[in-house]
Amino acid sequence: MQYVSTRGVAPVLDFTDVLLAGLARDGGLYVPASWPRLSYEEIAALAGRSYVDVATTVIAPFVAGALSPADLRRHLTAAYAGFSHRAIAPLRQLGDDEWLLELFHGPTQSFKDYALQLLGRLFDDVLARRGQSVTIVGATSGDTGSAAIEACRDRPSMDVFILFPNGRVSEIQRRQMTTVESANIHCIAVEGTFDDCQALVKAMFDDHAFRDRHRLAAVNSINWGRIMAQVVYYFTAALALGAPARPVMFSVPTGNFGDVFAGYVAAQMGLPVAGLVVATNINDILARFFASGRYQPRGVVATTSPSMDIQVSSNFERLLFDLTGRDGRVVSGLMADLKSAGAFKVGDNVLAAASPLFTAARIEEAEAAATIAAEGRHGGVLLDPHSAIAVAAARKVKRTRGVPIVSLATAHAAKFPDAVARASGVRPTLPANMEGLLTRPERVTVLPNDLDAVRRFVTGRARVSQPQRVPA
Repeated sequence: MQYVSTRGVAPVLDFTDVLLAGLARDGGLYVPASWPRLSYEEIAALAGRSYVDVATTVIAPFVAGALSPADLRRHLTAAYAGFSHRAIAPLRQLGDDEWLLELFHGPTQSFKDYALQLLGRLFDDVLARRGQSVTIVGATSGDTGSAAIEACRDRPSMDVFILFPNGRVSEIQRRQMTTVESANIHCIAVEGTFDDCQALVKAMFDDHAFRDRHRLAAVNSINWGRIMAQVVYYFTAALALGAPARPVMFSVPTGNFGDVFAGYVAAQMGLPVAGLVVATNINDILARFFASGRYQPRGVVATTSPSMDIQVSSNFERLLFDLTGRDGRVVSGLMADLKSAGAFKVGDNVLAAASPLFTAARIEEAEAAATIAAEGRHGGVLLDPHSAIAVAAARKVKRTRGVPIVSLATAHAAKFPDAVARASGVRPTLPANMEGLLTRPERVTVLPNDLDAVRRFVTGRARVSQPQRVPA
């Protein structure tokens, strides 16, 4: 499998180099040169199979030529061995043709575990074969950081630097990062928003001398490996509900667009996805785009769903690449307009290309709280605020009778205890593996929203300081 940049200038790479590269050197994001497809019969044959079985089949085309099926299966088995539910990603029925996909049974109780538990093992495999080490830098709006830290802690081939917006993640999310004692983990609280953290990470990758000197690698969903692993649970959910004979809709709480883009990839692979609902909170840049074709960031407003408090959705560029006919020049022009003018607008043809699959819905804070209260009262299900937004959006959009809709529950309610308690009157109980979290000492450095300050911090602590081979 070969990979190309969404901006069309960076070199074509294989999976191994894409895994380590993260962001393309032209500033774009890597995507497969063409989408692999599974036939109706191949998808049907996965019905009733284990999560690892489905994952092996779905992921195999993306790692072809870089990882054998046996090695892939070995990594997948290890990645999901510690999950707390035998189904790995179980479904719960909420109503008629209405389902919840529980993606919080991993070690940090977030959907990010489904990709990062695999990604950490893939990094280890590749680095061991090459005899290399890397410096991982990532930005998090809450859950990526803890999932990446859990996947990469104590690994001698990796130093990990996680940037998060100071005061803009929940206490549980923060402590899941800052209480880890591993020497290779470094937490940076940036005085700014998640968009600021994400911009700092991208700027470090765009500084090619700095990038090469420290062998930077990415764990954010700019890394294709993250998207690839998330495609799997769309397949397992749809199969459980009758696919491929029956189409299925999905409602996805959306901030950086990575998770819902994985649903798009599943559709490109042949899964009968009837629609993807882009569920946003009041930071609704994506809902506005799908309504008007104009992409224009506004100021970020802090909400009870902090992982969605985003105005610059990195993975949206991957969708734009497909919608514009995979023309890197067009995508580069749109990104240049965003940088220079603070916005861009696509033509009606581009918006029309998205409309058969994508619908968007903005959910107000009061709507999310009411959904938490209603599900807790009537269904006995405690939803975190992000999952509540997905459920509220699923009930807001137009649906086809007889087509099930699956809302993605992306985090355990206990990660947002204050918001859930205010909405439902019930304070969620911490899972057993989080006991003592609130009393452990924290290790964190607060830095200004300043690239030089962050680079100096990384330089002073990263063990890797030799340039890597740059792919030709």
